[in-house]
Amino acid sequence: MDIFSNLALGFGVALTLENIAYCFAGVLLGTLVGVLPGIGPVTTVAMLLPISFTLPPVSALILLAGIYYGAQYGGSTTAILVNIPGESSSVVTTLDGYQMARRGRAGPALGIAAIGSFIAGCIATLVIAYFAPPLAEVALKFSPAEYFSLMVFGLIAAVVLARGSIVKAIGMVVLGLLLGLAGTDVNSGIRRFDFGFQGLADGVEFVALSMAIYGIAEVAYNLEKTHETSIVSGAVGRVWPSLADLRYCAGAILRGTGLGALLGVLPGGGALLASFAAYTLEKNVARPPRNFGRGDIRGVAAPESANNAGAQTSFIPMLTLGIPGNAVMALMIGALTIHGIQPGPQIMTERPGMFWGMIASMWLGNLMLVIINLPLIGIWVQLLKVPYRFLYLAILLFCGIGVYTVSNSSAAVLLAAFFGVLGYVFTRLECEPAPMILGFVLGPLMEENLRRAMRISSGDPMIFLERPISLGLLIAALALCLLVALPAIRSKREEAFQEN
Repeated sequence: MDIFSNLALGFGVALTLENIAYCFAGVLLGTLVGVLPGIGPVTTVAMLLPISFTLPPVSALILLAGIYYGAQYGGSTTAILVNIPGESSSVVTTLDGYQMARRGRAGPALGIAAIGSFIAGCIATLVIAYFAPPLAEVALKFSPAEYFSLMVFGLIAAVVLARGSIVKAIGMVVLGLLLGLAGTDVNSGIRRFDFGFQGLADGVEFVALSMAIYGIAEVAYNLEKTHETSIVSGAVGRVWPSLADLRYCAGAILRGTGLGALLGVLPGGGALLASFAAYTLEKNVARPPRNFGRGDIRGVAAPESANNAGAQTSFIPMLTLGIPGNAVMALMIGALTIHGIQPGPQIMTERPGMFWGMIASMWLGNLMLVIINLPLIGIWVQLLKVPYRFLYLAILLFCGIGVYTVSNSSAAVLLAAFFGVLGYVFTRLECEPAPMILGFVLGPLMEENLRRAMRISSGDPMIFLERPISLGLLIAALALCLLVALPAIRSKREEAFQEN
């Protein structure tokens, strides 16, 4: 089937009443958590994993995907009006968005953020539709050696593109790999790394770990922070930007979309890196006059387009290769795995309705988000008046109930509490948790493919160097390590993540 018949199949799935409802619920909830500082899509997806297990797989994927890209929209509202990024990828938007609001141009700033996000979302969805099938066809030819090398490359890329110290990111990846190996070895039946604790006989529960790291630990950390809210006074005014604004921002939107779509595909990329990189690019290439940091509307259009494009194209490696590019994708792989679905190239042939239905739902979701965000700006801002201390009890209760519901085990709740404390310590030490989650998800898969490759080669490790694709991936991983070791590259990496 060609691309149009595939999309027709996808819209047939996405436009059922049930999936429309789940898509709307996802983008609405995503907007809500994007507006509220300190929660974010990762925490929300982690908390909703137990609920998603009761839904059909395609509905669960549509719901969780809507939360992720919906949060990119919601985060810009508070970044512009209150100078508080509701979501990490909206940090850059505060630099020019809030300055525009202070000058009485909050309406055009909100409008261009929504329009840029909508255009970027639609283009990114087209990118997924056109590039995912050929990538899946290539992946179907992969042997265990290629898969192992691909996962090595993915983890190294995640380390290089992670925020903060590279040494800390490496340590978190190694810890995630070790946690993924705990439990009973499927080949020998021997229990390993369980420290005599019966609750670890089946390994560390993915739901317990993800809820602890992104639910309990985040709650504890955010309780320490105080946000000084200075909501822009006066009415927002006319939200729709003028034709002059649209023409002025056209290049920024397209550049942000292209860069975001490219970085979203890379392991460790996604919305956060895309928004920082797009703002840095725009400051260097935008035509004069340049007023970045003082209310330049292009400083809103570029990062908002980039973070939405990056959020959506990050689904490509997850669906076609089974490689999570960021923490949200790792959570989605966990959700699909518990449904009995292994993400990878076989999804397109075995479950075409689910694959294309989710892609079609992205168009639907982006349209819903434009309708939801602009008319309801007043309601979203009022939500900021709810003290965070009233929200954290509900989050903790939901995490505890969710962990127990999935495993029906009090040991899993104790594990979640332990990892919650550990996650809080990591956050205080500025250790990014995303590399650990990626290592945890990929660890068992790497071990399985390593064993298969060694069995095929009768124990000869040269199989990883004799196969061209495997060798190319390992060379690319080594090149990344060498590049980031160079002082000039390291300084550029640190500069890309500067918030102001």
